[in-house]
Amino acid sequence: MSDQTLPEGASRGMHRFGQWISRRIVRLPYRVRIHGAERIPRTGPLVLVANHTSLVDGPLLFGMIPRNAVFLIKQEAFRGPLGWFLRRIGQIGVRRGEPDRTPLLAAVRVLRAGGLVGVFPEGARGEGDVTTARHGAAWLARASEARILPVACRGTRRPDGAGRRLLPRIDVLFGEPITLPAGKGRTGLVVATEAVRTELVELIAELDRLVADQHEDYSRGKRA
Repeated sequence: MSDQTLPEGASRGMHRFGQWISRRIVRLPYRVRIHGAERIPRTGPLVLVANHTSLVDGPLLFGMIPRNAVFLIKQEAFRGPLGWFLRRIGQIGVRRGEPDRTPLLAAVRVLRAGGLVGVFPEGARGEGDVTTARHGAAWLARASEARILPVACRGTRRPDGAGRRLLPRIDVLFGEPITLPAGKGRTGLVVATEAVRTELVELIAELDRLVADQHEDYSRGKRA
């Protein structure tokens, strides 16, 4: 029997295996601290939106979600054995900069079945700056009546000029799920996108303060 919270062609068993790999293997080179995991709804349609600074963001988040998690991933990754594996664990390929609604409609089907879809709204990997967030996450949430779950990540990107780090610390903060404001047409979509952007910007700032406070407490403890 197929699991409707995964795209067509995915395997529930392979999906669970992929999440096990994320939790047990992908996380090995890092010291990961997760904050607010209790805020993740266990059921119901949910669009997860996160900032994106490194290739490891998606694989790490994939294993942190205590339910099926379908991420929108750039189509270039769907080549050879990796592409087969990504499809079997239920991930969806998207072509950046091309007007292809097929992957978005596949994501909407997952959401309408009560699933979770993960999106990096600023598009391509960069500094994790979401001030230019695109409309995809808001469009998906509005089309499926899903809530938005903002997620902030820090520590996955190696600073420019820095050498290889030994067990770098990564902090992930899950925010409170939100319902987007109602509105029709293009104007409503723009307002909803701004709401997503604002939530994510504020959550990133909250995580930065949390990390700074913890670092200060650690430094005080060493001096004591």
